[in-house]
Amino acid sequence: MTIDRSLFGQEHVNRYVETDGEVGYDWNGAPVLILTTTGRKSGEPRSLALIFGRDGDSYVLVASKGGQPKHPAWYVNLVEQPEVELQVKGDRFHARARTAEGDERERLWRAMNEIWPPYDEYQTKTTRQIPVVVLDRI
Repeated sequence: MTIDRSLFGQEHVNRYVETDGEVGYDWNGAPVLILTTTGRKSGEPRSLALIFGRDGDSYVLVASKGGQPKHPAWYVNLVEQPEVELQVKGDRFHARARTAEGDERERLWRAMNEIWPPYDEYQTKTTRQIPVVVLDRI
């Protein structure tokens, strides 16, 4: 799979926010939301664009970091402070995050791989179990 990175990082966040997702919601064929966590050291808001799925009314994220050995900072931040902000297109709201476990994790992992097939490859690159995060609107 060839990934177009012409819209990536902070530029992706900025364009998504300023256009209510008109630019940036669809990234390489996958839906994207903006997650804002609270920095565990700085206390400052940290926003980034992430591929997501849905499970009923919940939103689902994968903390893959491309298969790197350590969890992404956003995941470590939300473990410490599970109340986050999401933006899905023009809808901005608060949510509570939790890490899926057991059968739920396996089911959601399979569903997220249908949205973004490289997740399975990322898992082969690391010894850590890549977390699957469930976010519920509060």
